[in-house]
Amino acid sequence: MGDILIAVAVVGGLGLVFGLLLAFASEVFAVKQDDRIDKIQDALPGANCGACGFAGCSAYAAAIVNDGAPVNMCSVGKKPVADSIALIMGVDAGEVAEKVAHVKCRGNCDVSPAKYEYVGISDCIALSKLAGGIKHCRNACLGQGTCKTVCQFDAITVENGVAKINEELCTGCGACSRICPRNVIEMIPKKAKVVVNCSNNEKGQSASRHCKSSCIGCKMCEKTCEHDAIHVVDNVAFIDYSKCIGCGKCAEKCPKGVISVKAG
Repeated sequence: MGDILIAVAVVGGLGLVFGLLLAFASEVFAVKQDDRIDKIQDALPGANCGACGFAGCSAYAAAIVNDGAPVNMCSVGKKPVADSIALIMGVDAGEVAEKVAHVKCRGNCDVSPAKYEYVGISDCIALSKLAGGIKHCRNACLGQGTCKTVCQFDAITVENGVAKINEELCTGCGACSRICPRNVIEMIPKKAKVVVNCSNNEKGQSASRHCKSSCIGCKMCEKTCEHDAIHVVDNVAFIDYSKCIGCGKCAEKCPKGVISVKAG
């Protein structure tokens, strides 16, 4: 019995000694974190969406303090968050370029016929691997709502086979754009007045056959624009928002109504 008590005492004593050594080492070798990181993390919205280019809010906060990352990269928090972080860092927040998601497709079930009847999980990535998707247009929105699933802000609905963005709720985090297997969702400046609603890069006749609302690459928009802000690239129109003044002349001339002027 005495031997057992001695063994227990020895083991307990060693445990206490090692514990004290570990506690001492943790204090001596501790890496001190700048308290501004915690303050910035508290100021961030905590969405961890990755729109800033970092792996979550904590990584962005650390990058601001340790690496000098810009303070105005949080698209979810926008200007108020940028101003709060700027105050913590003692810098100027600068301008926050707010963005929103835009679905470059009008190929709903009425104008872009299905190739087959799909019965399976509601996931665009899975559907895209099944004979290239359900629609004849190879660049059409697949309409299974994967973008809606990843949106943390309830800004996306799916109507008649095409995703729709509620700009009032969209924070511009870009999660929907990154998940879309067809790259149909693009991030555009929130102040943009004119948008292209098609991604179909097939040539005119083929594009029209696969979708009645498709861009046909006629270049009427390109010829009409006085500011060199819109060009047909790979058979589909693209807008350079750094040049676009939102006059809407390209939308007026588009024979297919693919280009539209945003309300408001």
